[in-house]
Parts: sequence; C-alpha cells; structure tokens
Amino acid sequence: MNHRTRIYVAVSATVALFLAVQIGALALIEPFYESEYQAVEDPQDPTNSFLYVAIILAATALMLGAFKYDAQWLIRALIVGVSVMLAWFVFAELVPPIVTVGSVNVAAGLASVGVGLALLVHPEWYVIDATGVLMGAGAAALFGISFGLLPALLLLAVLAVYDAISVYGTEHMLDLAEGVMDLKIPVVLVVPLTLSYTYLETTGPENIEESAEKTSPQTDANPTDGDEVVPSSSGPGPEPGLTPDPDAVEQTAESEGDRDFERDALFIGLGDAVIPTILVVSAAFFLETEPLEVPLIALNVPALGALLGTLVGLVVLMYMVIKGRAHAGLPLLNGGAIGGYLLGALASGVSIATALGF
Repeated sequence: MNHRTRIYVAVSATVALFLAVQIGALALIEPFYESEYQAVEDPQDPTNSFLYVAIILAATALMLGAFKYDAQWLIRALIVGVSVMLAWFVFAELVPPIVTVGSVNVAAGLASVGVGLALLVHPEWYVIDATGVLMGAGAAALFGISFGLLPALLLLAVLAVYDAISVYGTEHMLDLAEGVMDLKIPVVLVVPLTLSYTYLETTGPENIEESAEKTSPQTDANPTDGDEVVPSSSGPGPEPGLTPDPDAVEQTAESEGDRDFERDALFIGLGDAVIPTILVVSAAFFLETEPLEVPLIALNVPALGALLGTLVGLVVLMYMVIKGRAHAGLPLLNGGAIGGYLLGALASGVSIATALGF
C-alpha cells in the first residue's frame, strides 16, 4: 500500500470515527432524556451558549496554566475522571442491570472504571479512539438535549470564530494541542497511517512552522557556495526536443505529493467531532418535523442535513490538513453542520424562522 493510499484510508477512518460519534449521540437522545440528563433548566435560553463558551475559555486557561507550571498531572487526572463519568452515563443506559447494588448497575460501573484504567495503564491509539467515541457520543447527546435550536446555533457560530482566532491569530490552541499530546488523554482522535505506528511513543506535534518546512519540498534558488552548475545532456531530465514519458511524469508527481505529507498519523481534536454533533442532536430532539424511520436512533431530515454537512466539512478539512498545515477545524465543521441543517429544514418545509429557533 503506497503512501497516498494510506492517506485515503486514514481519511476514511477519520470520517468513520466522526460518524460513530454522531450515530452514538443520536442513539442516546431518548435514554438521556428519560433519565433527566438535561444540563440546564431552560434549553431555549440563548445565554446558555455564552455560559458554555465562558467555561471553555476558563478550561483552556487552566490547561495552559498547568502546562506552564508543570502541573500536567492535574489535567490528566481531570480528563480521565471526566472520561469515567461520561462512560458511566453511557453504560448506565446501555448495559442491562443484571447485577445491582442498591440502584447502581454493577456491570456499568465496572465498565466505566475499566475505561479509566485503560487510559492510565495503556493509552495506545485504539484505546484513545474508543474512549473518544464513547465520550464524544455521550457529551454531544448531553449538550444536544440541553441546547435548543437557537442556543445550539449560537454556540456553533461563536466557537467557530473562537477556533479561527485561537489557531490563526493568538495560536494558543496550537500550544494547547502540543501539550495534551504528551499526556495521552482522549482529547484527540488518532488515526495511524502505518500498521507499526504507536501513540505511546509520540511526544507531540511539531511546531506549525517547523512542520511546514519539513513537509515542503526543498528548493534552493541559489546553488551552494563552491558548487558550479554545468548544463548536461546526460542528466535525468529529457533531452531538448524529446517528449517526456507520461508514466514517468505521473510517478514523479505522485512521489513529490507523498513527500508533501510525511506524517505517521492524523490527529483531530475530539471537540471538533462533539461541537457540530450538538446541532445534529438538537435538531433531532427539538425540531418538530416528520421523523425518519431509522432503527435505534432519533433522526429527521434537518438533523441528517447537519450530520452530512459536518462530514462534508470534515473531508474539506482533511484535504487542507494533508497539504501539510494545521488548520482550525470548527469553521469548516460547524459551517457545514449549520448549512446542512438549514438545507434540511427547508427540504422538510420548516421556515427559516422556526429553524433558527424563533
């Protein structure tokens, strides 16, 4: 399997991980609602969105401070604890209560603790991804049933702008990403490009400028001092007046394209999967329109539009990332989710005002 094929497979796997988070969140809508897991009293209050953004800003500041003062253990303990909590929420709804102690589902409790132990003992990429899908589905379902249509749309719009500023402007999100990579915690989804890849030996992504220098083809406008460039008809290029071999040109172009992306794995933030999925869940839960007959999940056309729009944004994002630069994910992902949702709402006969939550 050549490098280009591996990239295609990795991108497909990334899409599959996103789809798993989305389908999982849709499957948890009814169980979470029946268990009264709504996080706010009034899901239609738009101020909920700004409160959530404030919490994200505070958490980001806390994590950056922890990295600065060598308190990374605090972040790792916090994320592992949240992983166990979200796993409990999910397993408590999905695992049959065969054995109970009081009101506690023992099997669900043991499975949740097992998630935490796996992260502490062997945080390999497949453990990180499995936990990330579990956490992502649970978090998206929790927030999706807690944010009405208008609050969800506001949340996605504000976070898309914030993500762009934090990546292209202040660049503190790049520092945060570099820090969390060393902690081996499920805040990223990891998709290997080789069978021999191990996340346990990954020490963190390169700086964006260094990565660009490394992955770009090296070209020198000026020859090295002391060297003399002598034209020669016996060099590797075609002689004047001859037509180059098309197969050779294609192979050369392919090898240069492969050199443009020399990485062992693709990384994408778990939040990039969770945030747009909040709108998918909100649309399926709050929008009163004809549901689609899909087994085990709650789904309607607007929610399906948001789901597909997110995946379209993801494919575009992956194409940009493969060019060798870090990019803000939420502008494309949230933009795709919002655009797909509005198109789905119009296709369902829902007015724009109703779709926007007014």
